[in-house]
Amino acid sequence: MWMEKLSQGVLRVLTPLGPRYLNPSFVQRLYLLWIFRNFETLPVKVLSPRQQRRIDAMCARHGFVSVLEPNGLVDTPLIGTLEQRPPVAPPRRPSRSVSDAVAPFAADLRQRS
Repeated sequence: MWMEKLSQGVLRVLTPLGPRYLNPSFVQRLYLLWIFRNFETLPVKVLSPRQQRRIDAMCARHGFVSVLEPNGLVDTPLIGTLEQRPPVAPPRRPSRSVSDAVAPFAADLRQRS
C-alpha cells in the first residue's frame, strides 16, 4: 500500500467548492506520506506554518487534477485528505447609531419628569 501511494498517490483537498485532487511529484509524495503517516484526514490548523507553505506551493505549482471518470473515482491511491475550510466570520451586529441606542433611555427619562 505504501509503495502504491508513493508511486502514484494523490492528495485530496476539501474546499468549499468540493474535493480537489493534487498530483504531487515523487519527493512531494514522500513528504506527504510523512505528514499523513498516522492520520487519513488532517485539518489545516494542525500543520506547521512550514508544512502549510509547502502544500500551498504544491497547489500553486501543480494545480488540481481531476481523477473522476464517468464510472466514478479511478482506482488511485489516496495519500491523505486535507480539510481546508473557509474561515468563519463572526456574526455582524446591525449597525445602530448612538441616537438610536439612547432613544429608549431618553424617552423613559422624559416620562419620569
